[in-house]
Amino acid sequence: MTWWSAGALSLAMFLTACGSSSSQQPAAAPASPAGGATVSVVASTNVYGDIVKQIAGDRASITSIISNPDADPHSYEANTRTQLELSKAKVVIENGGGYDDFVDTMLKSAGGTPKVLNVVDISGKKAADGEELNEHVWYDFATVEKLADQLAAVLGEADPAGAATFTANAATFKQKVQQLQAREAAIKAAHTGAGVAITEPVPLYMLQACGLVNKTPAEFSEAIEEGTDVPANVLQKTLDLFAHKDVALLAYNEQTAGPETEKVLNAAKAANVAVVPVTETLPDGKDYLSWMGGNLTAIETALR
Repeated sequence: MTWWSAGALSLAMFLTACGSSSSQQPAAAPASPAGGATVSVVASTNVYGDIVKQIAGDRASITSIISNPDADPHSYEANTRTQLELSKAKVVIENGGGYDDFVDTMLKSAGGTPKVLNVVDISGKKAADGEELNEHVWYDFATVEKLADQLAAVLGEADPAGAATFTANAATFKQKVQQLQAREAAIKAAHTGAGVAITEPVPLYMLQACGLVNKTPAEFSEAIEEGTDVPANVLQKTLDLFAHKDVALLAYNEQTAGPETEKVLNAAKAANVAVVPVTETLPDGKDYLSWMGGNLTAIETALR
């Protein structure tokens, strides 16, 4: 879970959680198309920035605050450029659920009045009693479909001349997302109940949609996500999953590696358990659909 460490907002604000800080700059916005203005959109990560691109095309100028595939998004250093982009934005997309609280903090000082889409709120997901909410909702395709519809609507309000284009693009995007859902259903039909291990809850919505069962002790993945030490007995229980062949694959978050996750990774390799690398932001050269399709391919291959 991401925690915002509030301080004086000057050159930088710091988001502290698991991992080390990142000094990346927001991704540059594209130039306006000839003959017309564009809707200024700021997304907290390039995952949402890409989804906006799929729906808005060249009718939006998009800034993705977190875009470095090698950085831990849980540790982000915001800056005055980010504040400036937010002050100009007509639409802001944040993940919510505590993942990117820096957006709300900066919006309070930015001075603008953008339409803010909170994707966790859009998802309707709530934490179960005694559990923490898994805020990584971009791995949940039903949520992404809802986001596409709301994006088309708010973009159409900001740019009425493009409303029909936004609606058509959202429909096309959703059809492709539904193809990914069909792949999840096929995996579920073939592998329901297969055990899996994770280092963090990042891909859990996808794994669950594939009918797979997370066997990892909750104390392990929670400690890794929050950047705290894993108790020795919990680490041993996690390592035993591989020694006892209780899991068919390990979903390994490449962006928050550390000594304990490396021990788990080595245990998986030693037991010949397939490793499925996952990330929280778009890898270089991928869009949202090809990225998620690649994740499903990796899961299919691991289960075979």
